[in-house]
Order: sequence, then structure tokens, then C-alpha cells
Amino acid sequence: MRARWIWIACAAAALLSSCEKEAAKPVAVEPPDANGNTAASAATKENNDAVAKSLPLGDKQDFADAKRGLIGSEGDVIITAADGRRVWDSTVYSFIRGDAPASVNPSLWRQAKLNGVSGFFKVADGVYQVRGYDVSNMTIIEGKSGLIVVDPLTTRETAAAAFDLAQRHLGHKPVSAVIFTHSHLDHFGGIDAVLPPDEAERKKVRIVAPRGFVEEATSENVFAGVAMGRRASYMYGLPLPRGERGHVDTGLGKQPPRGSIGIAEPTDFVDHTPQEMEIDGVPFVFQYVPDSEAPAELAFYLPRVKAYGGAEIVTHNMHNLYTLRGAKVRDALKWSGYIDDAIRRFGDAEVVFASHHWPVWGNERVRGFLEKQRDTYRYLHDQTLRLANEGATPQEIAEQVELPEALRTNFANRGYYGTVRHNSKAVYQQYFGWYDGNPAHLDPLPPAAAGAKYVEAIGGRDEVMRKARTAIENADYRWAAMMLDHLVFAAPDDTEARELLASAYDQLGYQAESGPWRDAYLTGALELRQGPQKSGIDIAAAAGLLRHLPPDLFFASMATRLNGPKAEGVKTKINFFFTDLNETYVIDVSNSVLHHQRGEPDPKADATVKLTREFLVKLATGQAGLRDMLFSSDLEVEGSRTSLLSFFSMLDRPDGQFPIVTP
Repeated sequence: MRARWIWIACAAAALLSSCEKEAAKPVAVEPPDANGNTAASAATKENNDAVAKSLPLGDKQDFADAKRGLIGSEGDVIITAADGRRVWDSTVYSFIRGDAPASVNPSLWRQAKLNGVSGFFKVADGVYQVRGYDVSNMTIIEGKSGLIVVDPLTTRETAAAAFDLAQRHLGHKPVSAVIFTHSHLDHFGGIDAVLPPDEAERKKVRIVAPRGFVEEATSENVFAGVAMGRRASYMYGLPLPRGERGHVDTGLGKQPPRGSIGIAEPTDFVDHTPQEMEIDGVPFVFQYVPDSEAPAELAFYLPRVKAYGGAEIVTHNMHNLYTLRGAKVRDALKWSGYIDDAIRRFGDAEVVFASHHWPVWGNERVRGFLEKQRDTYRYLHDQTLRLANEGATPQEIAEQVELPEALRTNFANRGYYGTVRHNSKAVYQQYFGWYDGNPAHLDPLPPAAAGAKYVEAIGGRDEVMRKARTAIENADYRWAAMMLDHLVFAAPDDTEARELLASAYDQLGYQAESGPWRDAYLTGALELRQGPQKSGIDIAAAAGLLRHLPPDLFFASMATRLNGPKAEGVKTKINFFFTDLNETYVIDVSNSVLHHQRGEPDPKADATVKLTREFLVKLATGQAGLRDMLFSSDLEVEGSRTSLLSFFSMLDRPDGQFPIVTP
């Protein structure tokens, strides 16, 4: 990607020579903060002031909706783990009040205020939500014998606190059913907090999910979990301080909590539309919406109260067709089509609520909200393809596409999470992939090699620095970042270049309306100044998730960690017999590929391992190591222990701390 910028940069360099002669806009003279972040420049303040003037920031309808139906609120929400660590702390956002400072896009500031409204709310008769206890909402529907919990949040700790708040107002009723609307962690990770602790009682609770839920949850959180977790630290600004020059909001909610996560096997799957189902005496009409906001997703309608639960296909922002943490690209055409189907199928709806944000009430307003959400994704789809068919590349399309005024000025369509720029590239990617057709981009040099040649071509390190400073003085931050990125990859120890690039990222972050864009820029700036930060992602916290995965998916994820070069020429077979499941899986490594097969043990295997699934989880999460493998009573080995150790030595254990803004 960086190498493909070279020809753009060279063209821009020719234009820059004339720009350098213009009067430079002075950068702000306020000192850096404690983390080194520079102040907002005059140009950034001017940009953000222009945003404020272009939008009806005085419109209070969303604020009225966000507070409507409030039954009870605890004010500050502080949730701790068993060890005393804070999993969730709303007080760190107490700075979000009054008008937006120069270092925050005023539209994002407004969204941050709305996402700060927390408590227990009534949505419709028998339908409630807990908001502000997690990045997502917990919805609770009163059933005949108990409570139906929709989306039990991200972690056990936040889900427990949210459910406790609900029970204080609804009474301590049992959970009669759970609905997972989709396969993203913030909608199922807290399941252990709402299910009974007794295993026999847990099995009596009905769990409804979209078809493919377990497979897709595994794909994101296990197969790609390490890299996605590292990238998520940028997308959500996990290492950033909370403040006017740091993380403000994700756009979708405050931030992901950091606690213990789990998963549960569904008992019922939704796989078509309409799919009628009665759950604890409550009639549901399910809508199957795969390949929209998640590969596995459902929405539902409650006909008794005319309420549409839109999961995450309708929220108060433009959502991601491509998420910066990295995930499968979403289908804009299908997404738009599902919303259109909801409008036609559930046209009498009097309220729409979702897995994030606040509801919308009144049939006319509900219809208008859904229509504009529908048309946003359809517009992005159609206009991207129109321009692609005229020969435009993803970069060029991103520069040209702009929502029409009717959509652009509607707050629920603003790019607080997804953006027009990266979503249009996602549409292109879905149809055409990563290659834009230009042979120069078919096999570009990797970033460090390209950076060295780029710096040499432009006249050396000092010339790059001179031009970058001029670009920053002229508020041309994107161009400055492009040049300095090449210099940093060519000379990663150049602290002056790193600091200058960080200052460009500061201004780009301050101007961003998208929470993830802001966080990505400012996290990049932080790591340029201080080096890679701990991601805050604890693989041991995922033990609850791994513990409930079918062994088949567990071994499939293990195959993604096999180091191909280390395994070259190796042929080995290992039988894994799970004593608690009474199941055997045969692992076969050959041609540097790991295959697994459930069935009878192979009598010719190099070793047979007898263990529990729990012990395998401990091995995978680092809670058990080499010594445990050799001497633990939880593991019995028949055959060659050397072969077993050799097998495990070929599996990489990535720590998720790899650099991003440096080579």
C-alpha cells in the first residue's frame, strides 16, 4: 500500500514546490501534553469550526431519545474484576462536557455526549435496555416465566453489573432464554454472567443465534484473534489516555471493556426470513441477515408491541463495511436490502432499537430512520461501482464519493464509526479485491525497502524533513504523513522524523469525525513517541471462549499457528483423546500443513495424548507450559514424548505486540 503511494507523492511534490511559496499557516504554540501530543493547530481549529457550522448541532432530538424511558441510573459506572482491576469506568469520560475543544471534531464530541447517557431504560411494554455499561447494549424482554436476554455484552463483569441493575427494577427473575444477534464478541462474551452457574440448569436455557454463529465467532476471535486484537488496540485507542487530546469515543459507544469472556452453544438457529418463534410466551418474527454487519446476524420483530430489534444493521452512525481492526468485508448491497425488507415487512413498527445507541419512536420517524440507513449503504455501493466501471481506483473513488445532502446532514448517517472513504474502498474490495489493475501495484516493494528508495529519490533525509515541515506548516497533513511514513520505515531510529510524523498524526486525529480514525492516528502518534504499547489483550481472559469451542474448531485454529518453514520435511501424527468428551482427534502434519480428523485413533501415530479439553485450553492460553506437558497428571502420553514436544515446538505463539507504525 505504501509503495503504491510513490507515484502520487512524486506528482504532489511537483505541486508542492509552488505551495511552499505561499504564506504558511502557523501551528499552535501551546506546549505538548504529558504524552507529547501537540496542541490543535490553527488549521485544525479552522477545520473543526467549519464542521460545526455545517451541521445542526443545536438539534436536541437525539438527546431526548437517548434519555427517554429512563427508569434508573447509577450515575458514574465503575465495574471491577475479581482482582480489583477496573473493567469499566465511566468517570474517565467526565471531561466530555460543554463545547468541543479545538482538538476534537465537534460532531464526534456530540456523539460522545450521547454515548455517555447510561442507565436502565424502557423501550416498549415488556422491552428494556441497559445502556452505558459496555460498548454495546443489553436488551431484556419480559417472558412468561422469566427474562429473555438479548446480547449479554462483552465481558462477564459488565454483563453482571448490567443484569444486576435490570433485576433491581424488574425483580430477580430467572433467565428463560438468550438471543445472540450476531457473532461479534461484544454481543455474546458476557454470557456466563446471565446463565445459571449449575451446568444442568444452564442446559435448560434456550439460546437462539443466527446460523453460522459459532464458526464466525471462532473465525474472528480465534483464527485471526491475535492480529485483530493488535489492530483493535489502534482502532479503539486502547493505550491512549482519555482526554481532549486522546481517546474520546468509538462512535459506536465509549470503549470495549477488558474482562473475562465466554461463549455458549446455541440451541436454536435462525436461518431464514420470516422465521416465527415463540420464546417463553413471547412471539418473535426473526429476520435472517447474514453478510451484513456480521457474517452471521439476525434481527427480529416483536409484533405485540410493534418493536423492531435491528441488531447492528441500523445504528446512529454510518457503520463499517470494512472495520479497521480487520475482518471480512461486509456486503453493502445485502445490508441495504435487509433494511428495505424490514421496512416492507415490519412497516407498522412504532419503535426501532439496536445493539448500540438509543431507540427511535413513532412510525413516521422509524420509517425515515430506516430509509436513510438503507439508502446510505446502497448509495455507497452503487456510486463505488459506477466510478469503478469508469476506471477509478479505490484511492480515487474514496476522494470522489460524498453522500448527498439529505443523507450527509442526518446525524445517524455520519461517519462516527465507518466512513465514506474507507467504506467505498470496502465495496471495491468486495468486487475486485486488493489489486487495482495497475501493473506497478502488482508486486510492489515492501515498506522498508520502498521507504529507503523513496527517501533517496526525493533528495535524502534532510530534504524529506524540510518538505514535511513545510507541508505541516501549510496544514497539508496527509502529504506530510505520506512522506514521513516512508522516512520512518527507511530509518526507524530517526527520532526527529518519528516526532514530526507523530505531530502530523495528531492533527489528522483531532480533525477526524470517526472515533476509530481518531484513535488510529493518535495511537500511531503515541507509539512513534514511546514505542509499541501493551495491547491490554490477555489471552488468558479468552479461556472461557476457548473452553466452549468444539475441538474441531480448536484444531483448525491450531493449524493457523503451524510454522510452515519449521515444519518443512516433517511428517508426524498425534492422537488426541479427550477423556471428558470421549472423543479422539488425529493430527497429521505433512507438506508443512496440519490436518485434523475426528474418529478412531491411528495405531501408527507417533504419540497418543490423553487429556481433558480444559488442559488443552490451558496449553493454548499459556496457563500450562512445557513442564506441565511433561509432568502434569492431567496429561498422559503413550508413545514418543519427543514427537509430541517437537509438534508443539512447531506452533508459533504470537504475543500480539508487533509494530505497526515502524518496521
